[in-house]
Amino acid sequence: MDAMDSFTQQAMGILTSSKLAEALDLSREDPRIVARYGTGDVHKRIDDNGAPRVPQSFLTARRLVEAGARVVTVNYSKWDWHGGKGNDIFTREREDFPIFDQAITALVEDLHQRGLDKDVSVLVWGEFGRTPTVNAQVGRDHWPRVAMALLAGGGMRCGQVIGSTDRLGGEADSRPVTFAEVFSTLYHNLGIDADAATFTDAKGRPHYLVENGARPISELI
Repeated sequence: MDAMDSFTQQAMGILTSSKLAEALDLSREDPRIVARYGTGDVHKRIDDNGAPRVPQSFLTARRLVEAGARVVTVNYSKWDWHGGKGNDIFTREREDFPIFDQAITALVEDLHQRGLDKDVSVLVWGEFGRTPTVNAQVGRDHWPRVAMALLAGGGMRCGQVIGSTDRLGGEADSRPVTFAEVFSTLYHNLGIDADAATFTDAKGRPHYLVENGARPISELI
């Protein structure tokens, strides 16, 4: 271990930690809680482009947070709905949304019931939206003009819709929210002042955590 840098030592410490092993072991969880989240086959994928449809990953995320993890990422199913056989948007919606809805609802309720809703922020999003029109393969392609995000917990004022699109869902209309604003909100929830905190790149140059002085979403704070 002495030959490793601090980051490698930290990573090895995490991977060999009994707390991590226990957090990943869902057999330690109340079966009723597991059933609330739902279960899926970890080995079954829609295709090579995407993750398994495994709702119990959301439960694992909660257990990792309780074990001390500061940030947890859950990759659920496949959202690249360009269309084609078995990948048209209507099939994907019918198969993915009900399972996802159950799992994310269980997670948010679980966090509230355990008193973690003020400390844990939940963010559901992708890197862009989908085209407002359906293509010839009965799918939707990449659309960077507008997207959506779902936020919960973190002591935020939830239960509201912020911003809107035009009637086709293709362009931002009222109160556009930027990615930087979402990141600034998450930093705020972590107790980090994105206006003051910087990181240094490989050239030794400092950079702010968010661009253009983006502020936390005022409606949530």
